[in-house]
Amino acid sequence: MAQTPRTTPFHARVAPLNQTGVWKHWSGYLVAPQYHFSLSYEYYAIRNAAALLDTSPLFKYRFSGPGAGAILRRILARDIGACRPGRAQYTCWCDARGFILQDGVILHVRPGEYWLTAAEPSLRYFRNVARDMGTEADIVDISGDYGILALQGPHSHDVIAQLTDDATPLRFFDVCETSIDGCDVVVSRTGYTGDLGYEIWIRSEDAETVWDALAAVGGDYNLTPMGTTPLKMARMEAGLLLMGVDFQMSRFAWVDEERDTPLELGWSWMFRKLDDDDRDFVGRVAIEREVERKTSRWKTVGLALDWDEYENAYSEVGLLPPRHEIYRETTMSVYRRGEIEWDYAGYATSFTTSSLLRKPLALAKLPLDLAEPGSEVDLELSVLHRPTTVLARVEPLPFFDPPRKTASMGTV
Repeated sequence: MAQTPRTTPFHARVAPLNQTGVWKHWSGYLVAPQYHFSLSYEYYAIRNAAALLDTSPLFKYRFSGPGAGAILRRILARDIGACRPGRAQYTCWCDARGFILQDGVILHVRPGEYWLTAAEPSLRYFRNVARDMGTEADIVDISGDYGILALQGPHSHDVIAQLTDDATPLRFFDVCETSIDGCDVVVSRTGYTGDLGYEIWIRSEDAETVWDALAAVGGDYNLTPMGTTPLKMARMEAGLLLMGVDFQMSRFAWVDEERDTPLELGWSWMFRKLDDDDRDFVGRVAIEREVERKTSRWKTVGLALDWDEYENAYSEVGLLPPRHEIYRETTMSVYRRGEIEWDYAGYATSFTTSSLLRKPLALAKLPLDLAEPGSEVDLELSVLHRPTTVLARVEPLPFFDPPRKTASMGTV
């Protein structure tokens, strides 16, 4: 018997807004890749106004009880003990060989209670770790109990401040419990756009009420529904990686070349205080060995394409270079520059043309000798069905990092 896609708690509100009529699946839920015929309209709402995205298909887990902290200290690569109540962390968890299983954001909502998002089902894994530790805690899948809205953009604070005073004091990665139009919600100053923004956890039965409240006050700030494609364009500018595209879940990989360690993804910053951390978290031995022996195979970096070469690659065959609304999730080979043609070095995983930064961008995996900012490589493009290479330079990530992302809102 055929299964029908599920809909999020906000579907009754977002469905009439989908001008394109196009839907895609995200973890079995219907989501809109874009609501308007112009991707740029939604993208610039993220960067110039305020945008609202339904991220409810994320898997959501609640850890509570006396052993919750100890279990999370075992599972997560970052020490949750350093995340006090009212704070959140971007984190990851690894297998025993130090390869990435998943990444996510964890919220320390109240003392001893943590809420965690994940892209793939993880309940059995979490409970198995707790069982092996012999530690008691309540680990519950609350995915169906809550919807999540991502309110993002330079005017996101202006919007949410009309509905609650509690969001204004929040610093980057702070969390608070508050209410919107009589509905209890949890708000974190987080997001996947690299811009000022908030994520709002809402009980499913209250979803439409909170959506309506945001829509009512958002009109003065051009609050715009945002699909997943403009979100992905923004996340690339922010240097934020996407599981299933820029890295794979170790559990589902066939060979180690499909797997990445946190260091190979550029997340060495997660382990800056490892010498002062006595936890026996899953994968620690392998990660320490990788640090000590410098055995990382590659590093994930940002590439900015040389505009003149990019333009010439198309103009030489009589075409205009694609400039707007380009986003690709595909493998693109990267070669060393030099006298030897097609000297393979690595590959890009994501590609976009940033109209804000006025250059094409890619995320790529390169050997360590090419991973330093300023290194030059050739990125392979298909132009008129033929492979051609374009000069690209390694740039520090993120490509776009506006001060408003972390600025205090209390004095604005």
